[in-house]
Amino acid sequence: MVKAIVGANWGDEGKGKITDVFAAQSDIVIRFQGGSNAGHTIINNYGKFALHQLPSGVFNQRVTNIIGNGVALNIDNLLKEIKEVTDRGVPQPKILVSDRVQVVMPYHILFDQCEEERLGKKSFGSTKSGIAPFYSDKFAKVGFELCEFYGSDDEIKEKIERVLVQKNALLRDLYHKPELTVEEIFEKICEWREQMRPYMADTFTFLHQALKEKKTILLEGQLGALKDPDFGIYPMVTSSSTLAGYGSVGAGIPPYEIKEIVTVVKAYSSAVGAGEFVSEIFGDEADELRRRGGDGGEYGATTGRPRRMGWFDCVATRYGCAAQGATTVALTVLDVLGYLDEIPVCVAYDLDGKRIDHFPNTNELKRCKPIIEKLPGWKCDIRGIRRYEDLPVNVRRYVEFIEQAIGVPVGIVSNGPAREDIIYR
Repeated sequence: MVKAIVGANWGDEGKGKITDVFAAQSDIVIRFQGGSNAGHTIINNYGKFALHQLPSGVFNQRVTNIIGNGVALNIDNLLKEIKEVTDRGVPQPKILVSDRVQVVMPYHILFDQCEEERLGKKSFGSTKSGIAPFYSDKFAKVGFELCEFYGSDDEIKEKIERVLVQKNALLRDLYHKPELTVEEIFEKICEWREQMRPYMADTFTFLHQALKEKKTILLEGQLGALKDPDFGIYPMVTSSSTLAGYGSVGAGIPPYEIKEIVTVVKAYSSAVGAGEFVSEIFGDEADELRRRGGDGGEYGATTGRPRRMGWFDCVATRYGCAAQGATTVALTVLDVLGYLDEIPVCVAYDLDGKRIDHFPNTNELKRCKPIIEKLPGWKCDIRGIRRYEDLPVNVRRYVEFIEQAIGVPVGIVSNGPAREDIIYR
């Protein structure tokens, strides 16, 4: 059976913890899209980790962790993360990397940095990880699949030379930067191909055999529905689909095999980077929520940037769950809100003086204002509670209010950062 764990919002919903929990019940965990531009924070018996490229199943020895063909593979970051987790006492994880995955090249990162610099105040707030240039090359058919590194040296050099004709024209004439040479790119590829030999595999065949054997497979999504390039807050989105439906493509499995879609939802809202964010709050109110939030403050796992903060947005979350095809919701960081006397919730939008309950296109979204209702707070620490019925009544009312508003059952409640801080309903 295949289960997907994906985000409903702007990312940072707590997917890493939920994946870590479900990985203990799985045979295979797959990263199917995105790259090292976003991180999943996990706290377990080994400590606290921010994973950017590795699947979150690496802490479970029975799990085979797969980097699927839909990922933007940063080889240096992958190898660095493997070393970081093993240096901290985690046994060497089982890792397979798709032979069809494409590789983030040095010039992708360079071009990401150059373009953000060129755009200045109109930049996208990129993590400068090379993701947009990478996916541009993939769909322009000039990217490098990992398997290509094992072709003949002459073939590799010929392709590098062909690619650099365009890259160097842009570096020279648009960005006014030094040109790249075939030799420096080829040298890097030679280094990578030796490092990746132990990991590269035909994951398509492996997964189809696993399906025949009724293995339990977990698809791990990156970012959230509102960062999807088709259904998100375009253009302030990522460059690969963040939806569970893309798991079929990015992992190489039939779509009908995805039986459950666990959509992770935050008990309040946060976002990194630019883009529309209707329920956003500012000033002291935002600073207080940011300081108390997450597992040590609301700061990006990849960039360290302070996250933008807001109250729970029923409109955006209902839309995000629908886009994901959510079968159940995991509601996270509920414990953070225990300091509030009243908890504001965005229940609808005001668009040009008219109340709307649907999530509009970006052109209309930028004109929307939040319509806020307030729910009573619980003013206590709820960490350590293991049964839903033992939660304070106002906590349960808040959960059930959200459940009714988004139209998807809340099956999991996370009431703390640790693996064991979780309640099943």
